[in-house]
Amino acid sequence: MLDATLTLAVAVVALAATSAVGVWYARRGERSLDALLTARGSASEGTTAASIVGSVMGAWILLSPAEAGAAYGGLTAVLGYALGSAVPLLLFVPVARRVRAVMPDGHSLTEYVRARFGTAFYCFVLAVSVFYMFVFLAAEMTGVTAALALVASVPPWATAAVIGGFVLAYTAYGGLVASLVTDTVQTAVALPLLVAAAVGALWQVGGTGAVHATVARETPQLLTLTNPAAVAFGFYVVFAVLGANVLHQGVWQRVWAAESTTSVRRAFGVSAVAVVPLILLAGLFGVVAAARGLVDGNAGISFFLVVNDVFPPWLALGVVVLAVLLVASTADTVLNAIASVVTVDLAEFSDAGVGTLTRVARAVTGLVALAAVVVGAQGYDVLTLFFLADLLGAATFAPFVLGLYLPSLGERGALAASIGGLAVGLAFFPGVAGVLRELGLPVSPDFFWVFVGSTAVSVAATLLAAAVSEGEYDFRALGGVGARLTEVSER
Repeated sequence: MLDATLTLAVAVVALAATSAVGVWYARRGERSLDALLTARGSASEGTTAASIVGSVMGAWILLSPAEAGAAYGGLTAVLGYALGSAVPLLLFVPVARRVRAVMPDGHSLTEYVRARFGTAFYCFVLAVSVFYMFVFLAAEMTGVTAALALVASVPPWATAAVIGGFVLAYTAYGGLVASLVTDTVQTAVALPLLVAAAVGALWQVGGTGAVHATVARETPQLLTLTNPAAVAFGFYVVFAVLGANVLHQGVWQRVWAAESTTSVRRAFGVSAVAVVPLILLAGLFGVVAAARGLVDGNAGISFFLVVNDVFPPWLALGVVVLAVLLVASTADTVLNAIASVVTVDLAEFSDAGVGTLTRVARAVTGLVALAAVVVGAQGYDVLTLFFLADLLGAATFAPFVLGLYLPSLGERGALAASIGGLAVGLAFFPGVAGVLRELGLPVSPDFFWVFVGSTAVSVAATLLAAAVSEGEYDFRALGGVGARLTEVSER
C-alpha cells in the first residue's frame, strides 16, 4: 500500500502543474464574458478533439467499464460499453453541425430550449441538466476518493478537497479558455499513463496468456460473447451515454468553441474512435479483478483493486496521477458548464452587466465544487450514481434533439414526452422499483428497461406530438439567440 502523505503530495503536484498551465493560458487570451463561457471559435481541431476526449472520458473510464467487466457480464459488457460510448459521439456530429447552423451565437443548451420551446420545457431541462451534471461530478469524486482510500488510505475528504480546490481555482479564474487547454494537457498525460498501466498490469500478472488462463479457469463466464445479460448491458448503455452527452452543457460549449464546423465534426469523429481502445483497456481490469477473486461487493473500484494487488509503488503512483487528472478534466468541464448555464439564464432575465455576470459565474462554480466535494466523500455506489445521471438524459434527449429538425414539435409535446420517458425509467430504477412492488405493482429493477424503455417512450411520444401538432416553428428565430449576451460581454 502506498503512503498516504506521498500519494496526496503527488496528486497536489500534478494538479498544481495543470492549474498553472490553465491560469497562464487564460491570462494570455481574451478575458471577455463570452470567452469565459464559450471560448467561441478559439479551439483548433486538435484542441477540440483532445478537449472532448478529456471531458467525456473522465475518471469514470477507470470505474464504470471495470465494474461492467467484473459484475455485468465480463468481456461482452466491456465491448458493449466501448461501442456504446463511441456511438453517441458519432451521432453528435450532425447535431453539432445543425446547432452551429441555426444558432451561431448560442451559449448554452438551455438558451436553445427557452428560445425553441418556451419557459415550461426550459425550466424542466434546466433542472434536469444541472442535476445531471452535478450527479455526474459527484460520482466522479466518489470513485476517485474510494480509489485513493484503497491504494493509500487517503481520507476521502482530503482527496475530494484537493481536487475540488485546484479545479475551482483555475476554472473560476479562466473559465472555458482555461478548461480547454488543461483538458488538452490532461489528455496528453493521462492517455499514455492508461496504456502504461495496462501494460504494467499485464507484465505483473504474467502476460496475456497468463491472464486468459486465470480468467478461463476461475471465471469462464466472463469470456463468453453470448451472455444475454452482457449483450443487454452493451445495448442499453448506448442510450445511457447518448442521453448523457446530449444533456451535457460541457459538450455543447465545445460545439461553439471550435474554430469551424468542419473542426467540430472531425473532433467528434476522432473522439469516437479514441474512446474505444481506452474503455477496452480499462474494462479488462474488471475482468482480471473478478478472476483473481478481488471483487467482494466493491466492483466499482475493480481497476484499483488490481492496482493495489499487483503494482509496485512507483507504478501505482502513476495510476494515482492518471486518476486525479481524469477527474480534474471532467470536473472543470462540469463546473464551467453549470456556471455557463446559470450565467446565460441570468443575462436573459435581468439587465446585469458583465461584472455582475462574471461574479455570478464564479460564485456558482464555487458552490457546485463545494457540494460535489461533500457528496463525493460519502462513498455512494458509483455506477448507480452514473446511471441515475444517465437516466435523466435518456428520457429528455429525444424531444431536445428532434426539436432541431421537427418544426411542428411544440412545448407541451416535448415536455410530455420527457416526463413520460422519465416516469418509465424511474419505475424500473433500483430502489424505486422496490417501492412500487411493495405497493402491489409488478415492477422489478432492470437497467435495460430504465434506458431502453425511457428512450422508446420519449421518442414515440415526441414523434406523435409532432405528428398531431398544427403549429410550425420558424428556425430562423434561433439565428439571433445569444447575441445580446455577446454584446454584454463586449461592453
